[in-house]
Amino acid sequence: MDLKKFFKSNNTAYVICTLIAAVIIGLLLLMFVFLWLSRYTRHGEERAVPQICGMYVEEAQMTLASQGLKMEVIDSTYSKKVPLGSIVEQNPPVDAKVKDGRTIYVIMNARSLRQVPMPELHDVSYRQAEATLNALGLKVDNIRYEPSEYRDLVLDVRRNGETVEPGTRLAEGTGVTLIVGQGRGTAESCVPSLSGKTLIEARTTLLSAKLIVGAVNYNESTETEEVFYVYDQKPKAGQWVREGSHVDMYLSTDPNKKPINSISEEEEFF
Repeated sequence: MDLKKFFKSNNTAYVICTLIAAVIIGLLLLMFVFLWLSRYTRHGEERAVPQICGMYVEEAQMTLASQGLKMEVIDSTYSKKVPLGSIVEQNPPVDAKVKDGRTIYVIMNARSLRQVPMPELHDVSYRQAEATLNALGLKVDNIRYEPSEYRDLVLDVRRNGETVEPGTRLAEGTGVTLIVGQGRGTAESCVPSLSGKTLIEARTTLLSAKLIVGAVNYNESTETEEVFYVYDQKPKAGQWVREGSHVDMYLSTDPNKKPINSISEEEEFF
């Protein structure tokens, strides 16, 4: 076939022009795609991540926002080494190169003190009680001695003059007062009336009279959520006993229950 005739023919010229146009358009499309990707990914536009560990969350947000970055708190922890509410860890780390709009993930310290449950310390030696409290992050501000049958055993735990019941949650670092037995005194104390009082109220009343709680007897099952009240006691109210003596109590969910009078019951029976 004659090549001159082939290239001079109209069909051949059309095909060649079409191919050249297709190549040019393809090249232009590729250039456009590369330019768009470069602009979309901000190629070459990077900045260093600032140091935000140790900052408060609000302060860190403002610092990052001023540099075109975002922040997200993904977890929290508790540490006494850094201020409450401050950032303890960041990702990416400081000086890492990131693009504008990147999210910096942080772990912050808790905003409030850890809450510690008060352990059961009654009848525990005060040295063991103090060690237990210190291990939990609580502290003993004061030790007060009261007459008791046994020496150096904890009779009560108080804060601001009020009894702290086991299970009560206190902020870490809270100080309490231990009421510790010093053995029986030689003086005598009048047994107060405990009728109608709850166990907590009765314990406070006895300690004020330099007496301590003895056996606690429940008239009903203690699985009920109702409040129990003292309806009888031994020794009876008004008797004089040595300081530090035990007073046994009988409790019922009925606040109006009367003490048992065995003599009158026997007389009524006969």
